Amino acid sequence: ISDIAAMGGTPSFAMVSLGLPPQTEVDNVVELYRGMKEIASKFDVDIVGGNISRAPVVIIDVSLIGKADILLTRSAAAPGDQIAVTGYLGLSAAGLKLLKSRRKLDSKTTAIFREAHLRPRPRVAEGQILVQHGVRAAIDISDGLISDLTHICKASRVGAKLWIDKLPIHALLRSAFKKESLGLALSGGEDYELLFTARSEVIDKLKEIMSSPMTVIGEIVSDDPGQVTLLDEQGKAVKWDERGWDHFKSPRRGKL
Repeated sequence: ISDIAAMGGTPSFAMVSLGLPPQTEVDNVVELYRGMKEIASKFDVDIVGGNISRAPVVIIDVSLIGKADILLTRSAAAPGDQIAVTGYLGLSAAGLKLLKSRRKLDSKTTAIFREAHLRPRPRVAEGQILVQHGVRAAIDISDGLISDLTHICKASRVGAKLWIDKLPIHALLRSAFKKESLGLALSGGEDYELLFTARSEVIDKLKEIMSSPMTVIGEIVSDDPGQVTLLDEQGKAVKWDERGWDHFKSPRRGKL
């Protein structure tokens, strides 16, 4: 659903194929479909079919069909565009970190982190607003902010300057993970917020009408195509080795 949202489309139909070991409990499959039905109903998506087959491990494969009159793409960013994101960054990675540890936080913080990781909300309405007001370049943040912004830069053959002091990091995240909050925001991933670029006049208009939080975090430049440069408050370049999840190079699953 988030992939469709990142292209400014409307999700419509889903097909689910399962590969299941013989010892799979029926109740677990029922719970899986209940969860899929819950999120599908929130976005008027119909699960219209699929397939079930025997497999040595559990395999869940989902295909989603949507529609759009104009598409948001990764290849439409241009020098002079501002870079913006919806919502907050790093909350999902904080939720994963919390779930994998025995760390105890207050109930409110725990609930926010867990919800961000276990029940992310795709920005479908926001994606359509972007299209309607002239945005043409966007991606959802699944691999991590730096990694996904790099995807846009490579596809558009441009560079990007990212202002780390402007990143929308939730106050609870800064408090709970003081030293790690910046890294979780830059490289954590799975926030499923929208990352997009547009001219300043378009961004100004979006600030007036967008109901969800929206933050300008950088700018698209013509130099260093395919590269993202991090800048501190003084405008000095900051070296950052952890770029985010790489599907083909990372040795382990996870974005921390």
